[in-house]
Amino acid sequence: MKLYLKMKKKSIFVFLLSFFLMIDCQSNSIANSDTTLNKKKLAWIGSSEFLIAGSSLIALDRIWYSKYPKTSFHTFNDSKDWLQMDKVGHGVTSYYISYVNYEVFNWTNLSKNKAILIGSATGLAYLTTIEIMDGFYNEWGFSYSDMGANLLGVGLFTTQQYFWDEQRLKLKFSFQKSGLAQYRPELLGDGIYEQILKDYNGQTYWLSANIHSFLNKKTRFPKWINLALGYGADGMIGGTANDYTLCNGDPSCLNLKRSRQFYISLDADLTKIEWKNKFMKVLTTSIGFIKIPFPALEINTNQSKFHWFYF
Repeated sequence: MKLYLKMKKKSIFVFLLSFFLMIDCQSNSIANSDTTLNKKKLAWIGSSEFLIAGSSLIALDRIWYSKYPKTSFHTFNDSKDWLQMDKVGHGVTSYYISYVNYEVFNWTNLSKNKAILIGSATGLAYLTTIEIMDGFYNEWGFSYSDMGANLLGVGLFTTQQYFWDEQRLKLKFSFQKSGLAQYRPELLGDGIYEQILKDYNGQTYWLSANIHSFLNKKTRFPKWINLALGYGADGMIGGTANDYTLCNGDPSCLNLKRSRQFYISLDADLTKIEWKNKFMKVLTTSIGFIKIPFPALEINTNQSKFHWFYF
């Protein structure tokens, strides 16, 4: 039950991330040559984030947590669940919340270091608050592994922005239907939109490295081509193990084998293309977290294979 509930709350992260992406697109679409701190923008961004974060936490408490009994603060060890796919998801979420927070505070002309600090701290504070709230309810618990993943995601963003002043290594996401949701649709999703959030078997998380950023500035190597390393998993119809008694009576699920998947592929950083069209700038920024399909080499627990087109 705890696994199911923790997965459903991922939609909160998606909603929050979508809102900040919308603000980020607006800030990137407006040229800003003035370097003086804009206090009006800062006040608007600060109040907007406070209201959205506060409202979402209140809604989460009244609409979601209130249905379950409270307990004393406790921890919950879920570090072995889902072959750690959920932990990678936490890292990606915290990375992008920090990323987008930095962009919107940078839009106000805060200094780089202050924008990094405030952007990362506010995002981490929000995620930490949710983890603490989990700790007071019997159906969940404070997860050290979730917090560790959150810190890694924030750390990946902040260190790059501080030392390189850019994101040479980006975390990205891709999804394709695994076909396993049919066995446990209540857990893995009933319909494509739920499956994108719930079915870890169909998710792949990528570390996408911009090759040009690591080369000599005079190189003619295309700025938009990335090298991507991916991680995924398959054969999972339960968190720590497969409960075959819950397969909707389908005996074919008895053949499922839980396995890790590692990928080597190319990717495209569309934000590196010098678009003349403002719409394309906004579009490529808003979908920047999605891995672009390319051929890929898969290495997994059971076998290795080549995909001519992998998303």
